[in-house]
Amino acid sequence: MKITTKGRYAIHILYDLAVNGTEHPVSVKEMATRQEISVKYTEQIISILNKAGYVSSSRGFQGGYRLTKPLDEYVIGDILRLTEGSLAPVACVEEEGSCEREVDCVTVEVWKRLNQAISDVVDHITLADL
Repeated sequence: MKITTKGRYAIHILYDLAVNGTEHPVSVKEMATRQEISVKYTEQIISILNKAGYVSSSRGFQGGYRLTKPLDEYVIGDILRLTEGSLAPVACVEEEGSCEREVDCVTVEVWKRLNQAISDVVDHITLADL
């Protein structure tokens, strides 16, 4: 499992909004400049976050984006799953009983424990913690 720039940048963008979006909405260009991400890629990521209700937008000259929830409600694991999909290290642990070889698999316990360890970390850190 490898977290892509989309997942990493989504966290950076939300953090940027947490720090800089308390007084006024933050433009995509401002976020992109501060986070050293292209404007186009920032727009793609902010669109995903907007559709999921993580941010809200306002139009106009002073428009931009703001967070929609308190910082402690932005769980890093949720953000990564939104942008990356499953965080499971192998497909067979994504859904219990999805693998017909699970009963005889000698490594399934390794993958289950690794999956749990990943979840234990990312599901217990919020934007407030950062």
